[in-house]
Amino acid sequence: MNSPTLEAFSDSTLTSTPPHELRALSLFWLAEPDARLKAKGVTEMRQAYLDRQLSLDTHAVLTSPDQIPGRPARPELVAPLEVKRRAMNTVEGRASLIHALAHIEFNAINLALDAVWRFPDMPEAYYLDWLQVAQEEAYHFGLLADHLVTMGYQYGDFSAHNSLWELAEKTQEDVLARMALVPRTMEARGLDATPALRAKLAQAKDQAAAEILDIILRDEIGHVAIGNRWFGFLCEQRQLEPITCFAELAVKFRAPTLRAPFNVVARLAAGFTAEELQAMKIA
Repeated sequence: MNSPTLEAFSDSTLTSTPPHELRALSLFWLAEPDARLKAKGVTEMRQAYLDRQLSLDTHAVLTSPDQIPGRPARPELVAPLEVKRRAMNTVEGRASLIHALAHIEFNAINLALDAVWRFPDMPEAYYLDWLQVAQEEAYHFGLLADHLVTMGYQYGDFSAHNSLWELAEKTQEDVLARMALVPRTMEARGLDATPALRAKLAQAKDQAAAEILDIILRDEIGHVAIGNRWFGFLCEQRQLEPITCFAELAVKFRAPTLRAPFNVVARLAAGFTAEELQAMKIA
């Protein structure tokens, strides 16, 4: 591929020159603490790769900086049970929900970037898939963060928890475990939860927020499908039976217990088989 120009990545706040290779650049943006700048950089990175301005080294073993992912000083991270619940009949309560969703999307950007840089020796299509996920999560984050502003708040104004990234840390040594437990467990849980959250926002007459959740649900079905596709690929490559493998990994890594309600239609659309859902006691 041709060497890239740096115009798409030039910004006075950057402390070093961004790399020209996709996986290294994904690590660069993963380490970026500014949420808005990270989202912008990820969007431009995907376009640069599609425009053949970035190379791809699938074999390189990269070393991360001491502190990843990069995060802003706020929001304050607390234990999940310490995140305050606020009444949905107040602007503050609805804003806290939008903030929680924005934080999930911010973490999802980091998770997708981590999937790109961390795991070598995957097919090019794998890196393209997770690059797409990163860009779409950045889009979701922007929609939610912008909506927060219309409500008089900013991303960082409420506390948040870090459980989504904690599971990523547990699975950092094995791409199979990562594909099994992050998109197929944590992100799939978003498919289950989104319809009820959308209904609450619509009932509160926040139609703009409800429409953002429609976009997120549409795209997240695709993201879970990507996780399912690469989990299946890796199981076939390693000659593992997918249902048994998933159950064993869930126990080994202490994945969160799945709880109803379940969005069976969305899960099927995302590539889960009826047999898998039955084994998970979902259908």
